[in-house]
Amino acid sequence: VQLVESGGGLVQPGGSLRLSCAASGSIFSVDAMAWYRQAPGKQRELVARILRSGMTHYVDSVKDRFSISRDNAKNTVYLQMNSLKPEDTAVYYCNAGLREENTPNLISDYWGQGTQVTVSS
Repeated sequence: VQLVESGGGLVQPGGSLRLSCAASGSIFSVDAMAWYRQAPGKQRELVARILRSGMTHYVDSVKDRFSISRDNAKNTVYLQMNSLKPEDTAVYYCNAGLREENTPNLISDYWGQGTQVTVSS
């Protein structure tokens, strides 16, 4: 099982980016999916989480600017980031709690490799 992220890059303040993360492998089902970020010298923090039901949670600093969504058929989670600020600069990591085909009663935690988002003029 692996999580593969895409969509990071350099953007000017006020701009937008869309991150994607696809889970692949011997997956039975994917439960919660989330995006975390880690800026230089800071701890990794939760940005947004979405349950399989579609219920979402956001850290206060990104509410009304970021939107998390998922496609359950594709085991993919997205993060639409609008009105980006320099303080959003960080490595963004995808996280998923999922059940593998050979252990459907066990939820395991997986992480993507991270994608750099830089907001700068």
